[in-house]
Amino acid sequence: MPLRPALAFAAMALLATSVAQSATCSVQSAATATPVLELYTSEGCSSCPPADKWLSTFKDKPPAGAVIQAFHVGYWDHIGWVDRFAAPAYTSRQRQIAAWNSQRSIYTPQAVLNGADWRGWWNSRPTASNTPAQAQITLKQLAPDQFEAVVRPTAGAPATWSAYWTITEHGHRSKVKAGENAGTDLAHDFVVRQYTPAGDYRTDADQPQTLLFRSIAPTPGHARQVNLVVFDPKNGRTIQAVTAGC
Repeated sequence: MPLRPALAFAAMALLATSVAQSATCSVQSAATATPVLELYTSEGCSSCPPADKWLSTFKDKPPAGAVIQAFHVGYWDHIGWVDRFAAPAYTSRQRQIAAWNSQRSIYTPQAVLNGADWRGWWNSRPTASNTPAQAQITLKQLAPDQFEAVVRPTAGAPATWSAYWTITEHGHRSKVKAGENAGTDLAHDFVVRQYTPAGDYRTDADQPQTLLFRSIAPTPGHARQVNLVVFDPKNGRTIQAVTAGC
C-alpha cells in the first residue's frame, strides 16, 4: 500500500536529515603533526585505574587536538577478571611498539606518544607540535557506518607509510568482581572498540591514496570518535592523524 502523503514527506525528511548529518561530518588535518596518544591498560591490573583517570581528564579538552586511544589488553585476564574491552590485536600492536622501541617486554599501564614509549606521563600532557606534517588527510563520513579518507604524503614523508583506523568511545563503566581490582567501579573514556589496519603504501605525492572504512555500529549513550593514524612502518612514528566525532 503506498504511503500517505504526510508519511511519505516525513520519511523523505528523515532520510534527507540523515544524509545531511553524514555529509557534514568531515575533518581536514592540520599543517603540523597531530599528537597520537595510546594508553595500554587492563581492568585486571591494579596499577591501571589511575592511568585511566588521567586519560579521562582529556575528554573535555583533548590536548592539541590529539588522537587519544585506550587499548585494553587481555594478558592479565588469567588472574581472575576478564577485561571485556580487550582484544588480541591490541596486545599484538603493543608488542610491535615494544619491538620498535627495543623493549624486552610489554607492561601496563603504558603510555605511548607518537609511537614512542612515554615515561613520566602521569605528570604531563601531549603538547602541540611545531613539526610540519608529512601527510595531509581529509576524512569524511559517507554513511552512518562508512568513512573515506584521502591521504596525500608531503615533503619529508618516508618512502612507505602505513595507517590504521580506530573507533573510540567515552563513558563506559565496569563493576569489577574479581582479580586485583575486585570491588572497584571503573570508568573508561577513549576506549578502543574497533581497530582496523589499513595497509602499507608507497609514497607518491602525485597520487593520493583513498582509504575506505566500515565501522561497527555506535553504542547508544556513548559518544564516539573515528580516528585515522598514518605512521612510518619502520619505527611506528606518527606522520599525521585525524579524529572526528562522527
